[in-house]
Amino acid sequence: MTPAAETSKRVQAGPGPVDVLGLDRDALQAWVGTLGHKPFRARQLLRWLHQRGADSFAGMSDLARELREELEVRATIGAAPVLRREDSRDGTRKWLIDVGAGEAVETVYIPEPGRGTLCVSSQAGCAVHCAFCATGAQGFSRNLTSGQIAGQLWMANRELRAQGLGERPVTNVVLMGMGEPLQNYDALLPALRLMLDDDAYGLSRRRVTVSTAGMVPMIDRLARDCPVALAVSLHAPDDALRDRLVPLNRKYPLRELLAACRRYLEFAPRDFITIEYVLLAGVNDSPEQARAVLALLRTLSCKVNLIAFNPYPGSELRRPEPAVVKAFASVLQEGGLTVTTRRTRGDDIDAACGQLAGSVRDRTEVVLRRRDAVSAAEPAAEPAAESAAESAAESA
Repeated sequence: MTPAAETSKRVQAGPGPVDVLGLDRDALQAWVGTLGHKPFRARQLLRWLHQRGADSFAGMSDLARELREELEVRATIGAAPVLRREDSRDGTRKWLIDVGAGEAVETVYIPEPGRGTLCVSSQAGCAVHCAFCATGAQGFSRNLTSGQIAGQLWMANRELRAQGLGERPVTNVVLMGMGEPLQNYDALLPALRLMLDDDAYGLSRRRVTVSTAGMVPMIDRLARDCPVALAVSLHAPDDALRDRLVPLNRKYPLRELLAACRRYLEFAPRDFITIEYVLLAGVNDSPEQARAVLALLRTLSCKVNLIAFNPYPGSELRRPEPAVVKAFASVLQEGGLTVTTRRTRGDDIDAACGQLAGSVRDRTEVVLRRRDAVSAAEPAAEPAAESAAESAAESA
């Protein structure tokens, strides 16, 4: 069964109106066909929904009245409501988006000269639990739907366009918000296809980036199904340290991850993979570790993006001094790697890399398990110390 057929079957089986905001071209054509309408109606719907940002069917003037009336009954434009918006002094904007069941995710817009980048979330929480990330520290609840993923771009374009920032203010999308995108692959794929579709958002493959902590089998699937730009979270030069910082490494160690990166390069829209490396003071930022990273990546066509750790409440990790970041970058550059040091944006509204948290009902009970681990490790602690440890574990 083709992806479009699978989507169409799933949509038809679902109760209530269909959320057309998350249907890619093939799925939308298949669904419109079940209503007895021609495939070109799907193209019209795509343009109304994603290019013009329509929030109702009544104003879709080039659709037959009969179809518009049918859509009012059979379909919905399921954009998640915005609960709160925060604006940083550097122009970064963050939205808190209601995804139902008392949960919310965060979306961030980063304006720069000549482009506007939207950082999109794919899950409510995250099950990977990277040691330096606020999202993983709060646990995992569930995957977002395709409509909730693509809807973040729909919402941002509508709001920014209304403020006079151009017809398509979002020029780049990075799946680097809350969640591990490749653990929500079935919902991610239609959203990516909408981002690339010329009748929807029309972004080039080079301007859409999926970031992963190292889901090796899904990297290979993405290469076959929808090869966009790929960013890989490295954060350590060896398996022993990466096991601690990125627990997913225990399942897909560095050797397997780097092999998947090399395979992906055969399909990638760029001739390099972006390697993300969060620098943690005294943990992974020494000159010796920089040389180990250099040795690890020397034969991989890549660009290294260094990110000084962005603190969040409850974390005991520290941000390295600028001189340490500069020295680490110099080792890599002198060894022949292309290196950029990411400028921190939006940290005054907790919108910087690693700070997104939202509101999640943790099904994994990670906070409780961490609290229990602290209690087991310190059975003789004074009451005040125990209380402080529990508070830190809950915040982390």
